[in-house]
Amino acid sequence: MNGIQLERVEFEPGKSFKLFSPRLRNTFLWHYHPEMELVYVEADAGIRHVGTHISTYTQSDLVFIGGNIPHLNFDYRLRSDYHQIVIQLRTDFLGEALSASPEFARINRLFKQANLGIAFSGKTKAVVADRLKQLNGLSSYDQLIQLIDIFNVLAQSAEAELLNTDPSSKGFILKDKLRMGAIYEYIDANYHKKPDVNVVAGKVNLTTAAFCRYFKRQTNMTFTDFVNQYRIERAKNLLMQGENITETCYAIGFDSPSYFNKLFNRIVGQNPSIFRNRWIDADKS
Repeated sequence: MNGIQLERVEFEPGKSFKLFSPRLRNTFLWHYHPEMELVYVEADAGIRHVGTHISTYTQSDLVFIGGNIPHLNFDYRLRSDYHQIVIQLRTDFLGEALSASPEFARINRLFKQANLGIAFSGKTKAVVADRLKQLNGLSSYDQLIQLIDIFNVLAQSAEAELLNTDPSSKGFILKDKLRMGAIYEYIDANYHKKPDVNVVAGKVNLTTAAFCRYFKRQTNMTFTDFVNQYRIERAKNLLMQGENITETCYAIGFDSPSYFNKLFNRIVGQNPSIFRNRWIDADKS
């Protein structure tokens, strides 16, 4: 049974953060680490899975994640080329100055909110993306100053979305990380093959009834609702890349296009055809 992996982050001597561009799209890396992380990725469409939150991003994503929040690598299953920038902060980043300096009050609040995971959009994402791309050409000192300025921009942004509503969910997932990691990995491997609640319950050594109670407590969703949401997010990903609606329906494990259309409309708020056409038209403009 595979669990949520603890990523051990190594920092260069004399640096308070790590800047790198990982490429792991063929790896299902459900992981966590004590260090906070800022992730920017440019891709046609991908999956964002942070804590119990699952959604789809398009063209690019900018997410700030607090320490020890389980999350999936943002480049998982990307089909076209992509670019990713990741910054991980030492657990004592900025030290006592973060809480003691009035000038850092907004950034301190941002860091606390990151415990829920934060996604940024609009002008904020564009401005921060441009500054992140400039970091590699700077000295370590100038990188740090630029990074503090980036966090100040994020701290003042109104274009932010908290990804999780319950801060205790992180603790629940980590407390039972072996079991939750196995469940998520099973869903990812079988979402298009009609995942069986009885099978996954057996994999984590629970009766079906006990598993259903456990899963609902962990995610605030039933197993069936969670799998359906996962499927629809995968469907959105395929539609954004120009896939046919009927083929998408079958690819994510549904036998009935009419049921797929109904479920998609309920979860997304519009039918697959409108969603696909709007995305294609926006991509052309």
